[in-house]
Amino acid sequence: MKATENIAANWRDYECLDAGDGEKLERWGKFVLQRPDPTAIWPKANPALWSKADAIYHRSKAGGGFWQYIKKLPETWNIQYQDLTFKVSPTGFKHTGLFPEQAANWDWFSSLIQNAATPVKVLNLFAYTGGATMAAAKAGASLTHVDAAKGMVSWAKENSQLCQLENHPIRYLVDDVPKFIQREIRRNNHYEGIILDPPSYGRGPGGEVWKLEDQLYTLLSEAARLLSEKPLFFLINTYTTGFSALALANILNLIFPKQTVETGQLGLPITESKLVLPCGIYGRVIF
Repeated sequence: MKATENIAANWRDYECLDAGDGEKLERWGKFVLQRPDPTAIWPKANPALWSKADAIYHRSKAGGGFWQYIKKLPETWNIQYQDLTFKVSPTGFKHTGLFPEQAANWDWFSSLIQNAATPVKVLNLFAYTGGATMAAAKAGASLTHVDAAKGMVSWAKENSQLCQLENHPIRYLVDDVPKFIQREIRRNNHYEGIILDPPSYGRGPGGEVWKLEDQLYTLLSEAARLLSEKPLFFLINTYTTGFSALALANILNLIFPKQTVETGQLGLPITESKLVLPCGIYGRVIF
């Protein structure tokens, strides 16, 4: 087992300008956004810099929150990462439709796909707006993209057009992930690469409660059954507070006892302080 950190340091259109006091200041293309971040528990490096924010997300005591626009912003705009283009839009849940720290994972599996000797099929579960889907497709894989939110799947299709991947073999499905996995097992379908980014908490289509710590072992062990006879990689991301990389490593080592397991923390470089903003944990299985 190897524990490490992976820093997404190759962005040009995105930059974490500063972070501290429970907030982060980010440049998304031409626009600067200020958002809460509970992991930023140190002081801000340059408080004066924060006056550059074009919009600030405020949490509400009643739950959720709202954006305060210092200047008028377009509803959406695009940013690039290498040869990928993504739509960005401030949402009511503080998110923008993209998690830039995931670029470290994109680089990792893209290299594996590009160097594979045979065609690669990748299954992206809880696939959100398709950052990983587009990266894997650009690297040459065919994709099955699954998410329960119809709006997020539509956003992913927009990203595929921006990336000029609208004619690439990508199958988009609006579906409940655990139920989809069970159907794929019965259909005897298999993939060389599997990506999962499950939520910490949620409700299924029948109102059933989803809690990551209760479901993760079963979810990963069932998803592992969908790997082909010559698998390439298995990747899991989680942003669940208090869930450690060591706990994730224990689960993956039980499921893949003969494989190389790497777990660690994703991060973003902070320009002003030269620190690293922690951004959740990942687990990788290498075959």
